[in-house]
Amino acid sequence: MSPRVLSSDRAALPRWLRTLTASALAVSLAATASCASAGTAAPSVARSDTGAQHARLQELAETLIDAGAPGVIVRVDDGGGRPVEIAEQAPWTRRDHLLRAGDEYRMGSSTKTMMAALVLQLAAEGVLALTDSVEKWLPGKVPGGEAVTLRMLLNHTSGLFDYTEDPVIRPSMIGRDRRRWTSAKLLAVGVRHDPLFAPGAKWSYSNTNYAAIGAVLERATGASLADLVRDRIARPLGLEHTYYAVDATWRGPHARGYERDAAHMPPEVPAGFRNLAGPRRHGHVDVSGNDPGWGGASGAVVSTAQDWSRFSAALLGGELLPPDQLEQMRATVPVDPKRPDGPGYGLGVQTGDTPCGTFWGHDGGLPGYLTFGVADRTGSRTANILISTEFWAEFGADPKIAEVAETLQTTAICAMFGKPVPAADHTG
Repeated sequence: MSPRVLSSDRAALPRWLRTLTASALAVSLAATASCASAGTAAPSVARSDTGAQHARLQELAETLIDAGAPGVIVRVDDGGGRPVEIAEQAPWTRRDHLLRAGDEYRMGSSTKTMMAALVLQLAAEGVLALTDSVEKWLPGKVPGGEAVTLRMLLNHTSGLFDYTEDPVIRPSMIGRDRRRWTSAKLLAVGVRHDPLFAPGAKWSYSNTNYAAIGAVLERATGASLADLVRDRIARPLGLEHTYYAVDATWRGPHARGYERDAAHMPPEVPAGFRNLAGPRRHGHVDVSGNDPGWGGASGAVVSTAQDWSRFSAALLGGELLPPDQLEQMRATVPVDPKRPDGPGYGLGVQTGDTPCGTFWGHDGGLPGYLTFGVADRTGSRTANILISTEFWAEFGADPKIAEVAETLQTTAICAMFGKPVPAADHTG
């Protein structure tokens, strides 16, 4: 599954991930590129009125529901007072669950940020090194693994084929195959394909990189990924609703995720993804009971907007990593070789410049869940969004949702920085 960049500058950006990261961040990056090409300067203004920001975010969340999104959660903390928290849902979804701003949801590819943090913790402790080869930790599991380092896995410069493009994974993606995928099994799917390029030659997003990272973490510690997330991140930070999913079970109140059913699926969605498993609701399928295990170390974490804000603040604020490791995490490579000073990818984090400021974070997508979580460089300001449907971004299948979502993301970033959206971007 391949998300589409929802902008007129499609060719300027890479084809973002396969399934686990949808286009939320890509949309923001595309908007940034558009502003830069138009010569839009960052506004020099005082902090905007919090009440007006809240009202605008509320308006956009409601407009997104009117455009067809089943549910929306927005949380923005500008570091200066009480965060803005919004939850809106379509009336037909209320029979399933009353959506709250504190509900759990599937994080998708934002999981990668946690996995990178775990690797960097172990590097600080001397258990492993970013220069270690994959062969050292997973002997014989990755062809040519002697030339692939852990750093290359973390920043997607390994050249490994993305396992989510292999048809064997597709039934699990749509909830029709309930087999339990391990890091080793997901890695094996990815490496049975030829690599895309020589290690370190360029950048290309691949979920296989983090399947390998998951296997390395398990080998280096002797612990499961679920235990590592719990013991090294969730418990120390008091994240009561953050965990690595080991099956389809939720631990607390959670947002329901939906996609359209086969009869109402947009024509842009390929045949292989049109028959999702789950209860039928109002022309949709409730996919929240499907197992995210095929995401593994690339996408199986569950969290809430508040918990993820706390995690981002602790990570970028230096609470989880020593300064040297945090600096390594922020060392980026360009995602577009034609724009070496454009959007970048570090170790499990993405970054980009907007008219309102530079953000750090990640986005994620699984069927039913499109997530977007960013912060400023210090983690003192955060913005998190959930849209409880994802195929609109994955396949460019709903321009109405896409247009409002782009405006909501841009507005949330600017609100995070305490600035109004520049007039050229104030649409929707």
